[in-house]
Amino acid sequence: MIDMLHIEGHEIKVTHPEKVLFPGDMITKGELVDYYRRIADDMVPLVESRPMTLQRFPDGIGIDGFFQKEASEYFPDWIHRAILELGNSGIQHQVVCDNAATLVYLASQAMITPHVFLSRADKIHYPDRLIFDLDPPDNNFEAVRSAAKTIREALDAEGYPVYLMTTGSRGLHVVVPLDRSADFDTIRSFARGFGEKLAAKYPDRFTIELSKEKRHGRLFLDYLRNSYGATGVAPYGVRAKNGAPVATPITWDELDDIKSSQEYNVRNIFARMDKQGNAWKGIAKDAAQIKKA
Repeated sequence: MIDMLHIEGHEIKVTHPEKVLFPGDMITKGELVDYYRRIADDMVPLVESRPMTLQRFPDGIGIDGFFQKEASEYFPDWIHRAILELGNSGIQHQVVCDNAATLVYLASQAMITPHVFLSRADKIHYPDRLIFDLDPPDNNFEAVRSAAKTIREALDAEGYPVYLMTTGSRGLHVVVPLDRSADFDTIRSFARGFGEKLAAKYPDRFTIELSKEKRHGRLFLDYLRNSYGATGVAPYGVRAKNGAPVATPITWDELDDIKSSQEYNVRNIFARMDKQGNAWKGIAKDAAQIKKA
């Protein structure tokens, strides 16, 4: 069975839309494609211009998938690529999702989860997002919820705008939009210093210790994504987990009402969008300049 979609002047073939990608929930490739088609207006502005790594599962999440950085030669010419230098190892042509047609095409290729750079291709070494990636120790989501609030309070006290996203996996991303005036080394240094300060203030709750054995149940303030070439799950990206949970930008007012990072999924997120809208719609307008670490 082949479905043909017409999006933004492009014809996109969806082969085997009946193929089940999430066997525990009987979610098919066709349903995944339809999700990305419907969410595109909110998602594309948040991922456009960013090199994207594709996490693909051609045979569904019950079988190991793979990560793809280099754009396939058979991808249509109308899909944009970023040309990235890899030092002595040459260059890499990485997909950039600048429109709904690209997003839908990638979903038709069984891309379940897109991961994006923290910087945009036109100024690749200067991030426009700073991320603290918070995963709960012992699956204790309450610890992540509390940590996110503490980080927000501390960043807000220093004058930084702070945004929030469920990762669709175990935790939360606390995000500061940036004006791209500082490079990755500067941003990473700031994030590490900020984490050190919080860990010193709350030594029983937080740590920046890289060794899991030395964390002793404390929550790791993960600043490591703030590096060139590192990626984060894309806003509104689907995760390869039972239930097809979605990484969802949320308002701070919503935080107390959600039970886990997997609160929203491809089958319930549009009810949330109708009620709450896109919590990151104005994120670019709040871009801040990082002060000295």
